[in-house]
Amino acid sequence: MKLSGRVAIVTGAAQGMGAAMAKRFASEGAAVVVADINTEKAERVADEIKGQGGTAIVFEVDVANRVEVQNMVRTTMEKFEAIHILVNNAGIVRRAPFLDLTEEDWDISIDVNLKGVFNCSQAVLRHMIEQRYGKIINISSVAGIGHGRPDLASYAAAKAGVIQLTKVTAREAGPYGINVNCIAPGFIATGLSYVGRTREETEISIEERKRLTVLGRAGTPEEVANLALFLACDDSSFIAGQVIPIDGGRTDGM
Repeated sequence: MKLSGRVAIVTGAAQGMGAAMAKRFASEGAAVVVADINTEKAERVADEIKGQGGTAIVFEVDVANRVEVQNMVRTTMEKFEAIHILVNNAGIVRRAPFLDLTEEDWDISIDVNLKGVFNCSQAVLRHMIEQRYGKIINISSVAGIGHGRPDLASYAAAKAGVIQLTKVTAREAGPYGINVNCIAPGFIATGLSYVGRTREETEISIEERKRLTVLGRAGTPEEVANLALFLACDDSSFIAGQVIPIDGGRTDGM
């Protein structure tokens, strides 16, 4: 198995892409910390992993809270004595036209989507540097690389920041045998698609976004998990500081 003996922390792992990545890593032999603010859903993911013979624990964490992140990393080290993989997946969406965007929504979007990546990466890097090995995978978005909607200013700004943070972190961590890379999903069918919209509005948006891809469909969380597995295992040992879109051949828009 590709991740046998590895320990992985996946944030935002209670559902969607995070849950798919946690389960994929576990299926390849990793012990997984299912980290999320929603422990009820996180427990379901962990139970599914354990039911299939894998190893998983749940940790309740708000990635924007530095103390909670440090507690998560300390607990993981006490339990497993190493951290080999970190996936910074936790994220939120606040939709509003730019002139209607509140300072509160701006702040929470930056705190979770960007500061959370900083908090978690800095906390695990200290251990990865000591062991001279590690894989950090940051989840950005095509919204951070040029495909943006007028109602996603805070989200797009944060995700663009994740890309640049990835590049800087990769440069600093590389000499210690640590690979830092970034995945930029396009339209992936998850519960976030429905946040801030009615079901009818969401269904219209889904059809519009399908038409903007070469493949003519939405992606799945499992497809993102497959890419994450590649970056988490040693098959990708010579890849660092890269942003890899997984967007179905997106042509325009968000």
